[in-house]
Amino acid sequence: DSSTAAAEAITCAVRVHGRKASQQSVVYVSMFVPPHRLEVIRNYTQGSGIEIRMLEHLRDGHIDMESAASAAGCCAVYVEQPSSFGILDPGLMQLKGVIGDETALIIGVDAVSLGIVEPPGNWGADIVVGEGQPFGIGPTAGGPIYGIFACGQNYTRQMPGRIVGLTRDVDGKRAFTLTLSTREQHIRRHRATSNICSNETLIALMGAMHMALLGPQGLERLALRVASATEATKKAVTAIDGIELVDPKASNFREFAVKLPGEASEALAHLDGEGVLGGFDLGVWWDSMSTCLLIGADERTSESDIDALVAGLSSWIGGVGA
Repeated sequence: DSSTAAAEAITCAVRVHGRKASQQSVVYVSMFVPPHRLEVIRNYTQGSGIEIRMLEHLRDGHIDMESAASAAGCCAVYVEQPSSFGILDPGLMQLKGVIGDETALIIGVDAVSLGIVEPPGNWGADIVVGEGQPFGIGPTAGGPIYGIFACGQNYTRQMPGRIVGLTRDVDGKRAFTLTLSTREQHIRRHRATSNICSNETLIALMGAMHMALLGPQGLERLALRVASATEATKKAVTAIDGIELVDPKASNFREFAVKLPGEASEALAHLDGEGVLGGFDLGVWWDSMSTCLLIGADERTSESDIDALVAGLSSWIGGVGA
């Protein structure tokens, strides 16, 4: 998934940059990376001598460039676009220039957003990772899923897993073959770049078929629908008295965070009683954000869904303090 893809990207970057880095075996990770993803990253790095340091953000959720400057010379910097709050941070487009060419810039993306947002490779990303689930894969409740991993040419020999390439067989017919195999099943264990043994090929194939059916224009339309639904939901929710955006000036994709006049857990319990899936209590991740609610929208969000959410939140606010 996207969490293991992020962790594998970090270990890949350390293998490439570790010897020449002035901050050897040091990686900076955004302070707003979801805790469950950070736990996976720590599981991958704690036994290999890699030190994880936090990259600070400003109060509005945008990157702190002064903190980013301190990361120059480390092995890698990992940030997400959009962030955990659904914020599209334009400051990230200057990040590569701040950390330098000898530090790998790893970007975690919502891959659907790339239908309308400039791809990270255009503004300096060395490795891009993400979740494949939005491309035709339903919720699996912890079951099989797949991540996305893309990188520049100088990282390919340190990539995890196997690379399948297109070639011709002895009869001149199109064929696919393993061009690079760096898994423990193929080479000596201590030289392997990946020890993942679960196989998500069927799920990845489903995702590839979905993307092929979408095509470039379909991906753009999908991204526009998600962006439109996000903006419509944000506009409707923030029109409710007592609710305000965490960052009123931000552009959002798929998700946005709001401050409530009470505990988010109580709001969600009320919405659940109304038959509405209201979002995610950010207090689960960060104690200081217990009154903040993360609300999401996608291509399936309808006007009736938005109306139900607004009605539920309005009735809850009417009862707060009563």
